[in-house]
Amino acid sequence: MASETPKKPETPAAPPSVGSDDAVVLERRTQRVQPPQMYQVVLLNDDFTPMEFVVHVIQEFFSKDRETATQIMLKIHLEGKGICGVYSRDVAGTKVDQVLQAARAAGHPLQCLSEPVE
Repeated sequence: MASETPKKPETPAAPPSVGSDDAVVLERRTQRVQPPQMYQVVLLNDDFTPMEFVVHVIQEFFSKDRETATQIMLKIHLEGKGICGVYSRDVAGTKVDQVLQAARAAGHPLQCLSEPVE
């Protein structure tokens, strides 16, 4: 077995020439990629969480100034819920977890959720 000489590999068939009928033409197809689904982070009203704590949460986790945070808090208080920001799914989920963790640590029943933007 070891005394046999190795065989040469077969040469591949030549590619079709440009002018022949055997030519293969590849077309480029443009790919249309959809932008990622965005999610809005919503705070829900309750009768126990102090308004000042809600303003603090909006300022800290959503980088809003005091005036904007107060307006969002009043919307939450009057309408039952308010949108704090619109993010990608992962970022929105992280924001929800941060808010819920801060609320539980402070002993408040503040509810926060993320929902897809239509």
